[in-house]
Amino acid sequence: DAGLRADDIDAVIMATSTPDLTFPSAATMVQAELGMSGGFAFDVQAVCAGFIFALANADAMISSGLAERILVIGAETFSRILDFDDRSTCVLFGDGAGAVVLEARPGTGKPQDRGILAVDLNSDGSQRDLLYVDGGVSATGTVGVLKMQGPELFKQAVNKLAETAIAALEKAGLGPDDLDWIVPHQANIRIISGTAKKLGLSMDRVIVTLQNHGNTSAASIPLALSVANEQKKFSEGDLLLLEAIGGGLAWGAVVLRW
Repeated sequence: DAGLRADDIDAVIMATSTPDLTFPSAATMVQAELGMSGGFAFDVQAVCAGFIFALANADAMISSGLAERILVIGAETFSRILDFDDRSTCVLFGDGAGAVVLEARPGTGKPQDRGILAVDLNSDGSQRDLLYVDGGVSATGTVGVLKMQGPELFKQAVNKLAETAIAALEKAGLGPDDLDWIVPHQANIRIISGTAKKLGLSMDRVIVTLQNHGNTSAASIPLALSVANEQKKFSEGDLLLLEAIGGGLAWGAVVLRW
């Protein structure tokens, strides 16, 4: 879609909680499969918020001049870490992958610029028991399975997502009324609609693909972007809010102009 070759890419950043191997990073495997002859690649792990954190990393690297074009991927195989006897979790999650290319472009530093305008990132490690996997290389030597306190996570999610959305918009000198679209992490329709309500936006301005893909963690936002783009919902100049929350807890938002 970007009209680029592999060697046009300076870096690959992959957001994933389910890499193929402990190391090397899944991003370096993608780099090899693409036939890239240079550049660098690494993984980012922030669970369902991973794609937001990966975009933030890519944006900072481009702004600093470290790279000109970065392939940002969200990819997950959550089916490998589910307890299929736990119907409260196993029916919610799915596998998937999506990607975007970020490219350096001249701008004025004003809200009318295209590309990423502002980012807000947060985490609170004291809340880790709300969503986690009970295994790991150093802790148990096993893969483990996903554990989630759904009702408590829901209470945290709506408020935190609305707060990070407002924070990102304020950094860009914008407000909710300026938004054309929200592209949320596809976790739960109640969280998605609750966040939209707190921002004062109707659901017809929210991209929802949850019914087709389930919760694909770090892959859900790039998947939703791809689906909406294929459906020609976005127009050049549209203002988008991407927001997500996941295990950690880790949460954040990105404001960008399409």
